Amino acid sequence: GSGGNGCEENKTIWVGDLQYWMDENYLHNCFGPSGEVVTIKVIRNRQTGQSEGYGFVEFFSHASADKALQNFTGHVMPNTDRAFKLNWASYSMGEKRSEVVSDHSIFVGDLAADVTDEMLMELFASKYRSVKGAKVIIDANTGRSRGYGFVRFGDDTDKAHAMTEMNGVYCSTRPIRVGPATPRRTSGDSGSSTPGHSDGDSNNRTVCILVFP
Repeated sequence: GSGGNGCEENKTIWVGDLQYWMDENYLHNCFGPSGEVVTIKVIRNRQTGQSEGYGFVEFFSHASADKALQNFTGHVMPNTDRAFKLNWASYSMGEKRSEVVSDHSIFVGDLAADVTDEMLMELFASKYRSVKGAKVIIDANTGRSRGYGFVRFGDDTDKAHAMTEMNGVYCSTRPIRVGPATPRRTSGDSGSSTPGHSDGDSNNRTVCILVFP
């Protein structure tokens, strides 16, 4: 089959199956000696700071990235008994950065306690083809769901449709509540910064209705 558009220009490879202790320095020791690496990024969970188990290595050229892909795939990673798991990255690292600021993400609240990343992903992916991922936020102390999460889209139109069409749709035993995902760094212009922290559930609901008229 013919590769997708701009395939020749792809200079970034995805590195998977990373163990928790593998950081940028580790990847640099693997790929850096070629002298052709531009940037290395290990993706970490924003709540816990733990590695998500994958990262990206960007090279100066498509050719050098391709060479690394050929040379390292199937070879054992230093200090482990596992083989490198590599692939072409499906987006450049620049796009990855902006995506972390949730340009195409939506907030999903009122989740039942048993809802997992997979269930949330399945619910949205069955209706919207551009869904890239779903994440239920887990409380680091209890290991339980905090009752909300985020769904990431590759397409703004799908995101806009989901904002209206998915509100009140059942996921597991409860109807979900959908809203805009506001980037952490820039707190909202108005309104309480922590709408989820009022004691009364009814107060909480009222806030939601005001936020999403």
